[in-house]
Amino acid sequence: MLPSKTLSREQIAQRIAQELRDGYYVNLGIGIPTLVANYIPKGMSVVLQSENGLLGIGPYPHEADVDSDLINAGKETVTTIPGSVFFSSADSFAMIRGGHVDLTVLGAMEVDESGSIANWMIPGKVVKGMGGAMDLVAGAHNVIVAMQHVSKEGASKILPKCTLPLTGVGVVKKIVSELAVIEVTPQGLVLRERAPGVSVEQILEATAAKLQVPGEVPEMRL
Repeated sequence: MLPSKTLSREQIAQRIAQELRDGYYVNLGIGIPTLVANYIPKGMSVVLQSENGLLGIGPYPHEADVDSDLINAGKETVTTIPGSVFFSSADSFAMIRGGHVDLTVLGAMEVDESGSIANWMIPGKVVKGMGGAMDLVAGAHNVIVAMQHVSKEGASKILPKCTLPLTGVGVVKKIVSELAVIEVTPQGLVLRERAPGVSVEQILEATAAKLQVPGEVPEMRL
């Protein structure tokens, strides 16, 4: 049974923002990952990239400043910052495939013990397309997944092996959920941090995959 108090979507994003470093070029996926932009530490220079051809994404616009022609890959209206650059989708994917993105943060439907990720389709359901996720997980230097630990039905989404069609094999480096921070290592999944008020036992109960617990596991600091 899940604990009554877990991290909010915003708190998951806040924890992931601690992984940012000065000078990083970062791609943020749709959903929880987009919220990471709100928690970039002051004084840190992080350049956000969008697959549809924008480098240098600013904050979400106020209603009076909305420009319907200025959108990110998720079709959300955005703003630019001084020095922003527009270019073709082909150039954007050349950046991604060329290894010029330091970090990508993605959502996921499933992640498994080897760091494989499934996040683009559920068989039998209509999808618009795979988007840029396959390129991002293959090209970015670091891949962090922001996800809910369990489904609405209570089933674990962190599995021994993914059951849905894969986006990438062995590409995820870290998972941040409403319950925990989990590192993907060559030896398997390692529990590094737990959400405030959440016990190691509760995390183990919510995780179908084998999860290594290295002694004392500290609470996240937000």
